[in-house]
Amino acid sequence: MIPKGLFLTFEGVDGCGKSTQVARAVESLQRRGVACMATREPGGTRIAEKIRSLLLSPDNDAMVDRCEVLLYLAARAQHVEEKILPALADGVVVVCDRFQEATFAYQGWGRGMNLQAVQQCNSFATAGITPDHTFVFDINIDIAHTRLHNMDKSPDRLEGNSRSFFKRVRQGYQDLVRSNPQRMTLLDGGRPIDELSLNIISKLDFLLEQKRIAHA
Repeated sequence: MIPKGLFLTFEGVDGCGKSTQVARAVESLQRRGVACMATREPGGTRIAEKIRSLLLSPDNDAMVDRCEVLLYLAARAQHVEEKILPALADGVVVVCDRFQEATFAYQGWGRGMNLQAVQQCNSFATAGITPDHTFVFDINIDIAHTRLHNMDKSPDRLEGNSRSFFKRVRQGYQDLVRSNPQRMTLLDGGRPIDELSLNIISKLDFLLEQKRIAHA
């Protein structure tokens, strides 16, 4: 069955500004009367949020890469089945802070895992569902780390990785966009927040028209 809703994902390294743009996109859609839902990964459901805690806790620094990727995919399987698919079936616009491209970039490029194997496992976890469109926020790693430092919070297990790790992740996102230019949009995360929001909303209007989802 073809989902009646629209599935949008926002991606990028930590500190790129994607979460701010998720909130702004949802606010814009709601203001125009579009049925929408914001969610995140890992997380989004009670079970997936528990897995998120395991993944991000600095106490779990002994976690091996295979365990890490399987936990991400387990959380995604629960998220898709329990929350995303039902919402799409009801015609809702689902706006998700991270999804499959995060796994490809972080575990594929960042950890150096076999990308084809990761993609195959992801396809099983998602029951084959793919975002209608993905916004990737590209940003200099030093700027991203400065933003995180200014948040005045302790880094989680993933944020505590080296700059070289995040450079590989950034490269992964860039390569993914180049390989999927119709489904993915690369945005300069260093640009002013309002300017980025206007560009995203313009693209959202186009996507809503394509799916024939009513909006003001």
